[in-house]
Amino acid sequence: MAKHVVVSLSGGMDSSTLLLRCLKEYDTVTAISFDYGQKHRVELERAQSLVDYINDKENKIVEDGDKAPYFPINYRQIKLDGLVDLLNSALVTGGDEVPEGHYAEENMKATVVPNRNKIFASITQAVALSIADKTGKQCDIAMGIHAGDHAIYPDCRQEFRDADDHAFRVGNWGSEKVGYFTPYLEGDKFTILQDGEVLCGELGLNFNEVYKRTNTSYKPIYHEIAYENEDEIVEVKGWFSDYKSASSVERVEAFIKLGRPDPVLYADEFGPVSWNHVVTEVTKVLENHNN
Repeated sequence: MAKHVVVSLSGGMDSSTLLLRCLKEYDTVTAISFDYGQKHRVELERAQSLVDYINDKENKIVEDGDKAPYFPINYRQIKLDGLVDLLNSALVTGGDEVPEGHYAEENMKATVVPNRNKIFASITQAVALSIADKTGKQCDIAMGIHAGDHAIYPDCRQEFRDADDHAFRVGNWGSEKVGYFTPYLEGDKFTILQDGEVLCGELGLNFNEVYKRTNTSYKPIYHEIAYENEDEIVEVKGWFSDYKSASSVERVEAFIKLGRPDPVLYADEFGPVSWNHVVTEVTKVLENHNN
């Protein structure tokens, strides 16, 4: 196994699966999330919940009586929320309404956050280089980039990543000790989810428990509902994923292809909806796009 890795953990499906892959491939894993005032801030709650679940020894496979198959994750949330009213994007609090539909549509440019990946990359690079300096060992930066990344986001393009890496290496002593881990470069969201299914089995983690602790929705919906169950009124409140924004459409499509229901709960403006309803509505969006 390689030694050290730093993961930028958004709390979404891709980076959460990448986290599992890093647990399999590396001795130590450091995960970083960023609070930049995003509307879908629930992703940070999910990221923390996922790390807590993974680090809980009761959920690990125990070998030789006391040895777990991986070390606990070192996790940090970095607050950048002072930027919120300075950033122009539909994804940040106070921004325009997040558009709905397929990612290929022109209106998805509204979901670009200016220089977001550059900001995240700079901090991740600094952490990885610091780990390499302290340990004297190489430290990789894990990235969940894949073939499904869209041209709508300039900071997801290879030209950007090459230029950013060049700046990092020019600006730092010892930068040769930092490498990259991009296991999904040739895949897409479906192949990432497939890998997640395999990894859950290998790491002794429950698939549903892992993926219900992720958020892909750019338009999460808060609901408080009450229903009667065996003569008892049960109250449920919390964040539900939407099924209309482009990020959600992609996620649902991946679960449909995998042939299993998404453990995340979905809702619309009227209240919670069933998985069958979500599949029906997303299938219509996909059919319209393909036609």
